[in-house]
Amino acid sequence: MIFGREKLPAKTPEQILLMRRAGLVVGECLQLLAGSVRGGTTTGRLDALAEEFIRERGGTPSFLGYYGFPGTLCVSVNDEVVHGIPGDRELHDGDLVSIDCGAIVEGWHGDAAITVVVGGDDAARPEDLQLSAATRRALWAGIAALRPGIGIYELGGVIEDSARASGRADGRDYGILDGYTGHGIGTEMHMEPTVYNERVRPKGPLVHVGATVAIEPMLTLGTHESHELDDEWTVVTEDGSRAAHWEHTVAVTDGGLWVLTAVDGGAAELSALGAPYAPIG
Repeated sequence: MIFGREKLPAKTPEQILLMRRAGLVVGECLQLLAGSVRGGTTTGRLDALAEEFIRERGGTPSFLGYYGFPGTLCVSVNDEVVHGIPGDRELHDGDLVSIDCGAIVEGWHGDAAITVVVGGDDAARPEDLQLSAATRRALWAGIAALRPGIGIYELGGVIEDSARASGRADGRDYGILDGYTGHGIGTEMHMEPTVYNERVRPKGPLVHVGATVAIEPMLTLGTHESHELDDEWTVVTEDGSRAAHWEHTVAVTDGGLWVLTAVDGGAAELSALGAPYAPIG
């Protein structure tokens, strides 16, 4: 890993309120999609639903056309980890599906991802449910650790420790996808700094009130290694093991944290973790 002199600029309260608008569009879109994933649905159908939803609410899809990406969503199935291109692939009960969504509202971005099982828990393999839960747990551990004065790279150790603890509890050794990280976010979808999902030595830029980042652990049932398919987008695990991806956009406010892409702002999860929930306004 090469570490540069990254920055973590602060946003004003007014700017964070604008980001919340984008975040709500994303969060509500993912709620819609979670209820629309069923056997026989295609990934392209989910993509069409998302684009219609985002545009009806005054937003623009962040991903569509981004470096040539052809979809509104990234829809990654089973051994696909991230950046899956939506199309005519039909989903089947038991598939493990990660859905990554981004939206722009008045120039500000929101970015979040969920992982669901087609057909619900009854159709899932137990190890897939454990994997998704471990990834989500690691996400919220990272979010709860975000606070003024911490080095942003330090979140990587928190996320890794959560993943390892889940692995021990589940009797597994979850892979933490190598080379893929969270990021700063604001007037662009991907900004400085890097938000690592594993422990690194530097602490990185210090977090201040007004910081906004996207935290997004990606865990697998096997290796940490991956490769891109010939479409030059879809990332799959090297050993064919299944993967999960969870993400939220988070702001540090005067009183604590506001999860901009969670419909409830993160109130329930933050309270359960003993972390301060502090929306603006």
